[in-house]
Amino acid sequence: MIRFMQGAHSIDAAGLAARIRQWGRELGFDAIGIAGISLEAAEAGLQAWLAAGFHGEMDYMARHGTKRSRPAELVPGTISVITARINYLPAAAPLGEALADGGRAAISRYALGRDYHKLVRARLQKLAERIEAETGPFGYRVFSDSAPVLEGALAAASGLGWRGTHPLPLTREAGSDYVPGEIYTDLPLPADEPQTEHCGSCTACITACPTQAIVAPWRVDARRCISYLTIELKGAIPEALRPLIGNRVYGCDDCQLACPWNRYARLSAEADFAVRNGLDTATLIELFAWTEEEFRTRMAGSAIHRIGHERWLRNLAVGLGNAPGSPEVIGALMARRDHPSGLVREHVAWALARHGA
Repeated sequence: MIRFMQGAHSIDAAGLAARIRQWGRELGFDAIGIAGISLEAAEAGLQAWLAAGFHGEMDYMARHGTKRSRPAELVPGTISVITARINYLPAAAPLGEALADGGRAAISRYALGRDYHKLVRARLQKLAERIEAETGPFGYRVFSDSAPVLEGALAAASGLGWRGTHPLPLTREAGSDYVPGEIYTDLPLPADEPQTEHCGSCTACITACPTQAIVAPWRVDARRCISYLTIELKGAIPEALRPLIGNRVYGCDDCQLACPWNRYARLSAEADFAVRNGLDTATLIELFAWTEEEFRTRMAGSAIHRIGHERWLRNLAVGLGNAPGSPEVIGALMARRDHPSGLVREHVAWALARHGA
């Protein structure tokens, strides 16, 4: 039995780890794992990815240097990482239906409800406070896609899943439809066994990618990825890629839809992930008609809110340019042809040209 001193107390490390898992389940997490902080292999892969320029305009990926792959550099004193996942898949109209109907808006499933970042961080904070009640004060910091953290590598190292070919974290129990979170801590907790890889020779996600952004197993060229183009990219979407985006106006789940492991994806029990504003069945035309005030009001608390109304219209204009031609589509685009934003006007003009208008 491994014990450690925390303040005036002697604590059974393995027993504490088991209780952390139990507390995590009580707080609504679907799984809890524990990892060490050695991520050398992942660091080498990150550096090669950055050197290839695959991060595009995401300069922050390079700016943080090794803080992303060396937890103790980001949070001094870190020796263990508690990892967590919550399934996000909402009860919604199937995404395949939206993709098959060019007049509908196809939106990544994780973005149909409230933004997961605050939910996961708040719940991790509660978990940290529960640990503190047991151990006394300790050093920690909570994350959920909110800082330079190698979440996929940590999930794999902690036994929560493995990095898929796409390369999102995957688990046999729930596929990839979950959101991650971490607690960096100075508690010397026993690490779980890493998860082995179960993609094998399957390349379904590579074949399914509309823009062929998955250039090799575990390597995505973000500059071609629809999630990057519709969320991270601040300027104009490259013209050559616009027709390939189809009606995907926020993110892209095609690689996950094609993944055989996602047959095991489970619906989330979280009310915050429930569909809001009818986004699972909304048409491109109705979303394109939202004023900036409507966008801000309706998308408050949503992951979509952070791209702003201008980029939202940019994305929808591309979707309308790819939609089946109709007087309604032309009319919607014409109503925005003199928009104050040059970015919006450019994409509206492109869409109108696609329809010969």
